[in-house]
Amino acid sequence: MSLEFISIFEKGIWFGFAALGFGVLFNVPQRALLIIWLMGAAGGLTKLLLMLFSIDIVLATFAGATLVGILSVSAAHNKHAPPLVFSIPAVIPMVPGAFAYRMMLGLIKLSGTAVTNETYSQTLGETASNGLKTLFILISLAVGVAIPMLISRKETIKRIRHISDSDAE
Repeated sequence: MSLEFISIFEKGIWFGFAALGFGVLFNVPQRALLIIWLMGAAGGLTKLLLMLFSIDIVLATFAGATLVGILSVSAAHNKHAPPLVFSIPAVIPMVPGAFAYRMMLGLIKLSGTAVTNETYSQTLGETASNGLKTLFILISLAVGVAIPMLISRKETIKRIRHISDSDAE
């Protein structure tokens, strides 16, 4: 096994611990903590492995968030809790803090006098790039988690309507 895969596996474990920390911070039920750790690790591993195979960070994050969303729907049925209890703490470690930080530093440089005319366009480009990456990663997290829940909820509503329609007859 190569050193790079071991490093990614280790980072996946830390994704799980970060998710667990957010689960504790959000005061989720104790019965959900192990599942949150597993989902955080699985989502983080998915993202990191796809990035290792040269998949863009936005698509890799979307895949990791979608996996977490799918797993949270099944965990919600098994543990009798809303899917958000599992999915939100599990995806928070995938929030792009470094890109947002670099964007803010770039905005501060652009608003001050530290940027010369020669470096202005480079700083502006880097700031815009970091800001857009942050935006698209956050959108991919939200959409990736929401789509499995919306798809499964639609099926559940149909069953609820069907049951209530048959009761009315």
